[in-house]
Amino acid sequence: MVDRPDEAVPLTNSAKAPRTARGERTRRKILDAARAEFGTRGFAETGITEITRTARVALGTFYTYFDSKEEVFRALVQDMSEQVRLAVAPVLAEGRGTLEAEERALAAFLAFVGTHQQVYRIIDEAEFVDPAGFRAHYENTAARIAERLAEGAAAGVMQSPRDPLDAEVRAWAIMGMNVFLGLRFGVWGEEDPTKVAAAGNRLIREGLANG
Repeated sequence: MVDRPDEAVPLTNSAKAPRTARGERTRRKILDAARAEFGTRGFAETGITEITRTARVALGTFYTYFDSKEEVFRALVQDMSEQVRLAVAPVLAEGRGTLEAEERALAAFLAFVGTHQQVYRIIDEAEFVDPAGFRAHYENTAARIAERLAEGAAAGVMQSPRDPLDAEVRAWAIMGMNVFLGLRFGVWGEEDPTKVAAAGNRLIREGLANG
């Protein structure tokens, strides 16, 4: 579901962005605590006090980096989206634009979800708390998949789409499959990610036609 192994992008351009390595570590602690609290309690039931308690920072420290609970949630949505991207990026360093690479990417995504199950609750709640971030997460993911599929088509290892709509449908369909496989086998199950990814890849490779 993700792209090249680039460095993590800054999550904000605001005046509150950390300017030192120590500040970045503190901000990271707050984001990790927010992930744990929002992922467990949900947005409505989580307060800044719970986040700072889990992060073991003072209330004033929180406001050094974020103005509100809503702002830290928006930053967290961006952060989780970026973490998903970076978690599977290494497997795409070689062989981009191939079905084998997509299978490795799915397996890496499933493994990531298995240890970061809060991502589903956080992204789902973003539809209502941070609609722009929610939409951006999926649009950016689909765009990266579409780019890889286009590379595969250009190299002659995948079928070329009939038109731009066909290309977009393919990308969103693959992303949708990955998302729900992650829910079933990463959050609700403990099956081998490589076996699940292989089964998903066979569906794409072989299709459902009989004969």
